[in-house]
Amino acid sequence: MSGRACGPCLRRTHLLALLAGGIELARRERRPLREVLALSDDDLLGAVSGDNRAAVLATLERTPHGQLLEAAAQRALEVICRHDPAYPSRLRDDRSAPAALFVNARTPDAIARLGALVGDGGHEPPAVAIVGTRRASDDGLEVARALGRGLAAAGVTVISGMALGIDSAAHAGALEGGGRTVAVLAGGADVAYPRQKTRLHAQLAISGLVISEMPPGFRAFKWNFPARNRIIAGLAQATIVVEAAARSGSLITAELALDLGRDVGAVPGPVLSWRSRGVNALLRDGATLIRDAADALDLALGLDGAAAARERTAGAVVAPPADLAPELLALLAAVDDGRDTVGALSADAAGAAAVRAGLMELELLGLLRRAPGGRVMRAAL
Repeated sequence: MSGRACGPCLRRTHLLALLAGGIELARRERRPLREVLALSDDDLLGAVSGDNRAAVLATLERTPHGQLLEAAAQRALEVICRHDPAYPSRLRDDRSAPAALFVNARTPDAIARLGALVGDGGHEPPAVAIVGTRRASDDGLEVARALGRGLAAAGVTVISGMALGIDSAAHAGALEGGGRTVAVLAGGADVAYPRQKTRLHAQLAISGLVISEMPPGFRAFKWNFPARNRIIAGLAQATIVVEAAARSGSLITAELALDLGRDVGAVPGPVLSWRSRGVNALLRDGATLIRDAADALDLALGLDGAAAARERTAGAVVAPPADLAPELLALLAAVDDGRDTVGALSADAAGAAAVRAGLMELELLGLLRRAPGGRVMRAAL
């Protein structure tokens, strides 16, 4: 793996890790996190190191930047810093932007892939962030997955934080739609967080991309999550919130996006649901209403660009995952052959029960959808 980060930027990354506890205390004291992260190294030490200043400086002196690059290489991470021309240009709009990014990608040229996925150079479609609550509803999960799938199929990169709920659903949908997705983690890019998403983390490292500003092996503090949100908002041209409570980290991401002059969209929800209070407030304050992937494409690409993207993907269907059970693959193939009702797919009553269960599972996986008259059909991208 290559290291494209200079000594001062790697030193800054190490400094953040050493001062993580002090930055957490500053968060609890309600000090603006972006202002803290925008401080110079010396000012940051003075602001949050407390009595540990001498010990922190001694540790920095004992850790040459080559050692940090070696640690990254051992964890299959590439590193790029803000002095490299390939550093994502959109992040430069934020003066608190990370000094360096660690990129976990099991593919060659991960740094070049990062630039392509986030639209640097003007040759790629823009990136869109999809964020929302960890405690999502079934409807919210389906909407997030469909948005991710539709955007990725149209060539738009989906950016999120790999958290439980909306974030992970958006990534999963993007993988189904072609793999254009970037996960920004609060901890080290080599550490699957939450642990329940270890498999998704591995899939993203192969088919998408996983990045972090924190060094390999780092376990996140609470402040790292809003810090991660500023990267999500910075990389994306637009941010879409699917479900969010009245006080939510997703709203922080939307606020950061607005501060950077980026577009914000929101999916409306029931007025009596706590999951809808945040998104409905965004809509009241002028966010773009997002109902489906078509609206998301309009927001990301404009009307002309969205129309062209929809034309390119017309008729395409969601591909099944590689590990789909053989019996479900056979059922899917039968639907493709035109057998689109339970009666046509089963020979008797006993078989009908198994077919219904299989169709429900395929529907939950986003591979089928219901049509009028009790028919089923393949889900389109």
